[in-house]
Amino acid sequence: MSPRPLFSRRPPLGRLRRGWGALITTGRHLRTLPVLDRAQEDGDGTDLPAPWPITLVDKRTKTIEQGHGPLFHRTFTVRAVDARHGAAHLIGILSRDLDRGAPPHVVTFARERGEPGRMLVGDEYRVYMPAPWDGPVRVLARTETSFRFGTLDGHLEAGEIEFRAADVGEGTVDFTIEVWSRAGDRVAELLYGRLGVGREIQASLWVQFCLGAVELLEGRREGHVREITRRVPAPDLDRR
Repeated sequence: MSPRPLFSRRPPLGRLRRGWGALITTGRHLRTLPVLDRAQEDGDGTDLPAPWPITLVDKRTKTIEQGHGPLFHRTFTVRAVDARHGAAHLIGILSRDLDRGAPPHVVTFARERGEPGRMLVGDEYRVYMPAPWDGPVRVLARTETSFRFGTLDGHLEAGEIEFRAADVGEGTVDFTIEVWSRAGDRVAELLYGRLGVGREIQASLWVQFCLGAVELLEGRREGHVREITRRVPAPDLDRR
């Protein structure tokens, strides 16, 4: 199968396209439930992400301190075995074109700052998802086997997300998406924190992204995709 060309998918436009994306997301989420192993735990102050690099903080940044309600610290992990490629290869592919790992017709990453074909600290993207979860992000960190985004003003969440891979044996790679997120405003707190709608859409997207990573590694999945969600009450965030 030939790879998708760089930046080939246009951002979803209009209510009809967004609604169609939401239906696709729901259908795919139901299909991924049999391969998903989930756990929920109580979180605490140790679940907080590292502070933003001071050089990347400006009037557009939207850190967890600017969010509302509890913090949800989530990890999604999958193991690929008999992989033809390693961790650095996978992260290299994703850093050049994030859409390669994303579920098609549902989410796309549009570069808004930076050079096509590579990812550097300070680059910016807009993530287009089923309504209303579009949002701008900035690259906070980039290594050979990982990269991390932080949310910017206009995002309905406030937090960070890291994509990373690790070689754990011959032909064996662990891929992880780690998310630290709070609702970005009071409306989002209702949908994300209390009703859980946003969290389920988020879970569906990142589980599908994990499965896409296994395909890019040209390996096979061993076991389930593992999701752990730790809920940190708002008072614990004030002790940061």
